[in-house]
Amino acid sequence: MKENRRASDRASVCSCVNLRRASRAITRIYDDALQPAGLKVTQYSVLANLSRSGAVSVSALARMLTLDRTTLVRNLKALEQAGFVEGAPSPDPRERGVSLSETGRAAVAKAQPYWLQAQQLIEEKLGVEGVRQLGALALALEGSAGDDAAGDEPGEAG
Repeated sequence: MKENRRASDRASVCSCVNLRRASRAITRIYDDALQPAGLKVTQYSVLANLSRSGAVSVSALARMLTLDRTTLVRNLKALEQAGFVEGAPSPDPRERGVSLSETGRAAVAKAQPYWLQAQQLIEEKLGVEGVRQLGALALALEGSAGDDAAGDEPGEAG
């Protein structure tokens, strides 16, 4: 007898489709966890990296996040309007610098426990080895795509 399964119950033969499905699922887990803090994972990632790095140029932050500069500038504009990020001096006068505001530091402190909950949920779903493999796969794919991947430190969003 044939098993009647939906297409969404099976992995695709297309690696891109599978990765996009996984990306949407993991983003949903983090966004749901961060909702009480009023942040999306994309916002938390920028804020957490700024918290860790201190004042930095927009280009340096884009490299840390492995984002193109245009996407980052668009994200920073919204974070500045929310009062989380402010302009800062840059070592290179041709570059714009940014840093966390006091409101941004408070937002990171409020959101971090929720981010940790999402991290733990992912580890429960994938296991420690699965999380390690996920990181290794991401690095391998970034390397094959020619990206300049920056390593994230444990305990912070990338």
